[in-house]
Amino acid sequence: MNGIKKLMRWSKKYLWLVLVIVALSAILQWLYAYLPLFIQYAFERINQEEIIKTDLPQFLLNWYNNIGDLLTCLLMVGVSMIVLQAVRSVLRFLDNYYQGALAHYIGYDMRIKLYDHVMNLSYTYHNHSDIGDLIQRSTSDVDQTSTFISSMLPGLIDIFVTVFIGAYRVYQISPTLMWVSIVSMPITAISSIIYFRYCNKAFQRIEESESRMTTIIQENVNSSRVVRAFANEEYEFKKMDEANQAYTKKNGKLNTVMALFWGSSDFLCFLQYALTMSVGMFLAKDNLLSSADIVASLLLMGMLIWPMRSLGRIIASFGKASVAANRIDEILSIPEEFEINGTETPEITGNIEFKNVTFQFEDDSKPLLRDVSFCIKPGETVAIVGKTGSGKSTICNLLTRMLEINEGDIIINGVSIADIEKRHLRKNMKLILQDPFLFSKTVYENVSIVDPRIPTERIYDAARTAAIHTEIEKFERGYKTIVGEKGTTLSGGQKQRIAIARMLVRDSNVIIFDDSLSALDTKTDLMIRQALKKKSKDQTMIIITHRSTTAKEADQIIVLDEGRVAQIGKHDDLVLKEGLYKELWGIQGELEEEFNAILKEGN
Repeated sequence: MNGIKKLMRWSKKYLWLVLVIVALSAILQWLYAYLPLFIQYAFERINQEEIIKTDLPQFLLNWYNNIGDLLTCLLMVGVSMIVLQAVRSVLRFLDNYYQGALAHYIGYDMRIKLYDHVMNLSYTYHNHSDIGDLIQRSTSDVDQTSTFISSMLPGLIDIFVTVFIGAYRVYQISPTLMWVSIVSMPITAISSIIYFRYCNKAFQRIEESESRMTTIIQENVNSSRVVRAFANEEYEFKKMDEANQAYTKKNGKLNTVMALFWGSSDFLCFLQYALTMSVGMFLAKDNLLSSADIVASLLLMGMLIWPMRSLGRIIASFGKASVAANRIDEILSIPEEFEINGTETPEITGNIEFKNVTFQFEDDSKPLLRDVSFCIKPGETVAIVGKTGSGKSTICNLLTRMLEINEGDIIINGVSIADIEKRHLRKNMKLILQDPFLFSKTVYENVSIVDPRIPTERIYDAARTAAIHTEIEKFERGYKTIVGEKGTTLSGGQKQRIAIARMLVRDSNVIIFDDSLSALDTKTDLMIRQALKKKSKDQTMIIITHRSTTAKEADQIIVLDEGRVAQIGKHDDLVLKEGLYKELWGIQGELEEEFNAILKEGN
């Protein structure tokens, strides 16, 4: 029942459509129950029974009885059956059409709901999520669930309606025969329940196995160049083969059980037919039934036996759908990041203060940042340096509320970051990541993706500032050049500069480079930063970097060491003090002359 509730909540919006489908299914079975009655009447008319016992509508009986010629009467009975089947065909078309429409509507709603929810999940969740598994939940699991709701769930109701109508019709012919006809129902019902319990567990294992296989495929498609670079095709093939074999083995085991279930169900159905026919013959021998009654009863038997057999098919589908629905609910039950949000929308000019900020990842045993405090003034260029793992990128994520601080506070223009609305904060801070993601679109579309209405000249201006405009124009199709998924057709430096241009087209007083200049040569790095300063002297820049020459000309350098602020100051002061910065500068000291040469050239 819990599984049915989960499935039904998706159909609440279209309850009227579900009711129409159920009503059509009931009418179809009700009309089908008349077909054996026509045959019953024909047999009794052929046998020239004095009293014709049938439950056909009285107006049809009056019409047939007034036809004296037997052949003409039988012809009219046949025509009536054709008309009835024509009506049923129209209703069946409507039933199938509405079932397809319901599956389409529910599938659409589920995909949109799931996609929207996934997009609003936290940065931490996406860092730990399995992309292949998410894709499967958003595609095949959605299709499995929507198909079951639209067809199988009404079919479950249809079974009970069919059995009731069939039992009622057989009861009108012979109560004894009706009780004999339903003797196998408890056996079928119990075996179906056992079958469902097995299928439910089996489908869970199959879904997990398929998810692992999908993940392997997705990873290898995305990392095909890495696999080739290390000549690792054989290893990856074996890994895929093992996952495929595990998936096939689990499916094969389930198929064996399904074959046994269907085979035994068929055998039970034919036993039921044989038992009903035998009892009918004994009743006919005692003149309690006519041959026409036996024929009609056997035809109506299909309405009692085959729906119960179909119960197994529906239960198997329900097992798949319930597993799929649970997997979807697992995602939807994860809280969205915007459940914790602020309401303030202050003007963000770059006045930032970290006050004793401490942060620790949930799966970590100790804090990554501890008592971090520093101030940034509007218009300043601040470099944050430190060893790998010291928490530099985490500071960027805390500033944009991708992560939430555990202790302390971050004050932005006099307002606590916890009170600032997340989307407002992110719109007013340009964050350029170290590994930029480019979509499989044109260069122009990738740059203008933040707002497709941005004027073309502004796109070009942003590209010039990012020192990529000239290179783009040299491409065969210029700004209309299609870049591969994730920008695979571009060099690392080109990807980063296009990502920089994409962020520059949006107005903002704060720009954060999360080690996003690392793929650029020193000259291009300097050109971009100088162009940014010329463009807006009031723009606050926060630069996460490992490159001492990049940090050197910053107004303020913040040195992180093991999650703490070890030093703060200008390059000329820090390079004279004993500490981590002097050590880092000493390692890269040979670049000093190159830096000075580039600086002179730039001037």
